[in-house]
Amino acid sequence: MTKGAKFAVGLISGVFGGFFGGLLGLGGGVIMIPLMTWLAKITQHQAHGTSLVAIVFTAIAGAATYYALGGVDWKIALILAVSATITARFGARYAHSLPEKKLKMAFGFFLIFASTMLVVKGYLPKTTWALGQWTSIVVFLVIGFVTGFVSGMMGVGGGGVMVPLMVVVGNVGQHMAQGTSLLAMIPASISGASTHYKLGNVKLDIAWGLAIGSLVGAFFGAKTANQLPDFHLKIVFAAIGAWMGIKYIRAGK
Repeated sequence: MTKGAKFAVGLISGVFGGFFGGLLGLGGGVIMIPLMTWLAKITQHQAHGTSLVAIVFTAIAGAATYYALGGVDWKIALILAVSATITARFGARYAHSLPEKKLKMAFGFFLIFASTMLVVKGYLPKTTWALGQWTSIVVFLVIGFVTGFVSGMMGVGGGGVMVPLMVVVGNVGQHMAQGTSLLAMIPASISGASTHYKLGNVKLDIAWGLAIGSLVGAFFGAKTANQLPDFHLKIVFAAIGAWMGIKYIRAGK
């Protein structure tokens, strides 16, 4: 495959990933990774590492949008980023250590989890207790610790894990949690992507097209989101995601 063809594959995968991410509030990685392995025929490890490069750019754009709307808590984002940035590199190294089939299986389970959260995240119970300052710091450090590892391992932004934990455990509103998680995942995604790059799991000739496409797709996805029935779209997409997850798990076996 020529460099131009690889860039085109990245562009197409990024547009679809960004579009559905913007449309449904879903991380683009769960869409871009299957598309890259299917269209570009790259390994699962390379798809995870390459996806993280694009997520750096989409996280920047998303965090800037939420910040303009007052949906970012800088203090919480900083705490989350401290631990997530450290564990993202360990997640990337762990993914690299896994055989292809086992990584496919792990990604399949993550797809099922992400598909489930897509439907239920708007109905998550909100805590009413007030966290003390030090308790709050420990809680968000732990959330960042878990999310960073998942992000580095799965090649995703990690919002599907971080946001529910922030809402349920950290007593953060849904909108604020989404914007804050995007900001926190910028350095974490950079950490994971750079580790994958050092391990040879980033295809730069695909990554740049992926980054550009995801930014364009996310813009149009967000624009379209207000014009289509949100809940029914999530149900359909969650069903497709769960089906894909099962296929990945079977492929891993």
